Amino acid sequence: MVDIDLKDRKILYELDLNCRQSNSQIGKKVGLSKEVVKYRIKRLQDNDIITSFWTAINTYKLGFEVIRIYISFLDVNAIIKEEIINYFTHCKNTWAVISFMGEFDLDIVLWVNDFNEFYRFWNSTLERFGNYFGHQTISTLNNVIAYKKSYLLPDENKNAKREYYNLSSGGEMFNIDKTDYQLLNILAVNARIPLVDLAMKFRCSSQTASYRINNLQKKNIIKAFRVGIDISKLELQKFGISIYLKDHSKKRVIQEYLKDNPCLEYIDEAIGWADIQFELIVENMNHLLRIIDEINSKFPGAIRKHTFIMAQQYHKECWLPEISF
Repeated sequence: MVDIDLKDRKILYELDLNCRQSNSQIGKKVGLSKEVVKYRIKRLQDNDIITSFWTAINTYKLGFEVIRIYISFLDVNAIIKEEIINYFTHCKNTWAVISFMGEFDLDIVLWVNDFNEFYRFWNSTLERFGNYFGHQTISTLNNVIAYKKSYLLPDENKNAKREYYNLSSGGEMFNIDKTDYQLLNILAVNARIPLVDLAMKFRCSSQTASYRINNLQKKNIIKAFRVGIDISKLELQKFGISIYLKDHSKKRVIQEYLKDNPCLEYIDEAIGWADIQFELIVENMNHLLRIIDEINSKFPGAIRKHTFIMAQQYHKECWLPEISF
């Protein structure tokens, strides 16, 4: 574990709320000078606690639908496993490829223009690797609610609104031009890039670059500028939890209850999988089990069963599919 103090945690928290904030803006909020903020951010990067600055892009607004696939492996060795992971990682339409420990081994999230496109892709995938897939579950991901990283701040105001942003299927779609798409491509992996550097890349003024970013935010295509954190360096773990309900009338009540938990990072809504899916950042397995016990105690008789998987490695996380103009 890398030793970080409360000031570091506050900096990480502020970067996750908006990593395009200046060091001066962050300094005023955490009680440090801009020089000290700059030094601390670099130290967090040098220690691999900060892994990236990325942009949450609402690809639903660009006309994409999202498919989630969970796979458990069958009769695989290390070479075949690597080949399967590389196959999904190099797919232009994969949003995320994550190795898990538990009920499933691999989680793939990908964008599709329509479900016929996915049908062709999945048939081709099964022809190539189907013999190595045991249990597989496919669902459509219709809604993702992200929450602030309250686990970084133990003394955060418990009454503060924790919901951060929502990604949801449906609603108004937008056609964007090649320049906007290229801009999103850069911001997706380098959200903290200075405006002057963006302007140089597009041979335009800083004002024009700023206008395009603001316009993408107004259209709800850009939802947030965030920071990537290696939580293992903070001795934390990520778990995905799935709840299957006996009493479906309790779904919204349970989701509302979960929102108050500072460990909550995401709630997903999907068709074809569990009734409630969410992700927690916790200290260890015992911490996770305590939370699950609390949920069961709070809603006796409402839950038929629950399962969980532990994230091991992110092979890919890219918030924009590769397209050609």
